[in-house]
Amino acid sequence: QVQLVESGGGLVQTGGSLRLSCAASGTRFNINTLAWYRQAPGKQRELVATISALGVTNYAASVKGRFAISRENAKNTINLQMNSLKPEDTAVYYCTLLDGRTYWGQGTQVTVSS
Repeated sequence: QVQLVESGGGLVQTGGSLRLSCAASGTRFNINTLAWYRQAPGKQRELVATISALGVTNYAASVKGRFAISRENAKNTINLQMNSLKPEDTAVYYCTLLDGRTYWGQGTQVTVSS
């Protein structure tokens, strides 16, 4: 059974940084496509960043140049480094893993104060 557990969320001021991590278990991690989504109050869930099994990354235009997704296959971990945070980055962030279907973590709250 695939399980994803996020950590690293919290409260930060505008311009600050946070690093989210997601620990995966129950899957052949190194061959999976991984991603981070976010959902702000009253808004639809948004794809933030993806990383393929070969390490190819893609980002939403709103975070490009500020966020960096990475994977540590030896630790079955997905990371999201978030820099230059803005109030509009406030959301619940979810890590996902594609292994026949998409698996979701429980989410971690990120709040950016102005």
